Amino acid sequence: MNHSARLGRIDMVATAASIGSLICWSLGPIFIKYLSGSVDSWTQNAVRYATACVCLSPFLIHAIATGSFPVKTWRLAILPSLANIAMQSLWAAGFYYIGPAFMSLLTKASILWVAGFSLIVFPEERPLVRSPRFWLGLLLSIAGMVGVIVFKDDFAARSTLIGIVIALSEAFMWGVYTISVRIAFRDIDPRTSFPVMSLYTAAGLSVCAFLFGNPSQVLALDAKGWGVVLISSVTAIAMGHVFYYTAIRRIGATIPMLIILAQPFVVFGMSNAIFHERFNGVQAIFGGVLLAGSGLSVWAQQHLRVKPRK
Repeated sequence: MNHSARLGRIDMVATAASIGSLICWSLGPIFIKYLSGSVDSWTQNAVRYATACVCLSPFLIHAIATGSFPVKTWRLAILPSLANIAMQSLWAAGFYYIGPAFMSLLTKASILWVAGFSLIVFPEERPLVRSPRFWLGLLLSIAGMVGVIVFKDDFAARSTLIGIVIALSEAFMWGVYTISVRIAFRDIDPRTSFPVMSLYTAAGLSVCAFLFGNPSQVLALDAKGWGVVLISSVTAIAMGHVFYYTAIRRIGATIPMLIILAQPFVVFGMSNAIFHERFNGVQAIFGGVLLAGSGLSVWAQQHLRVKPRK
């Protein structure tokens, strides 16, 4: 983490990177939902990550050719890649059962796991348990999440229940992924680390596609479908992750997560226009409670980090 972050000053590079990841990751749910009508989740995962891997390969080749590539990256990337394979598989699968905005909102429960894992892994975060602000945010987040789920109009529908389970499982894996990235790549340039991650992830998702999916479906994609694959690979995977890695490397995981909490609003605006997805009034209120609680928890964590020592 850089010096300005420790002093509590605004890091403009990290802020811009966080906003960049918000924009890129808001496009992802729309693209995945669009492709769900043409290919299964396993296949689109493999194709999109393989495409992103190709786009990122010049960074890896350049680093290796110039001698700036840390050899330990090959080893350090294994655990985050396994978490990413599981997380990405759940993330894409959820959109086959529930809408983009609902999926994006539920997965924001990941902030609870990020905070929890941070308390366990990083000793400097443990005084957070004495923060009333943190616990209030935690309770609001849980209450909001329950309300968003229970008051969904088709809550009892089988497809909705499956989608909810997938979304909450993805939130857990996102917490694992975020913390593992923070630990593994603390001192490694994200332009180097994520190309390796994408290579491992693309390989793992390709194996999953051949085992559980139907890769031949990609042969039926038209030019528009391949355009969506390319654009979503570059933005939602390649650029989004590099932006996110850059942000958490400079200022930790909390502030980027706070900015990304705005994702459901952005996704809802696009999903409402394209797929006519809607929330009822009660859901919208509880959705606001969920995001406010998550934001309060993140704020408490950041306040702890920049609090001057006595």
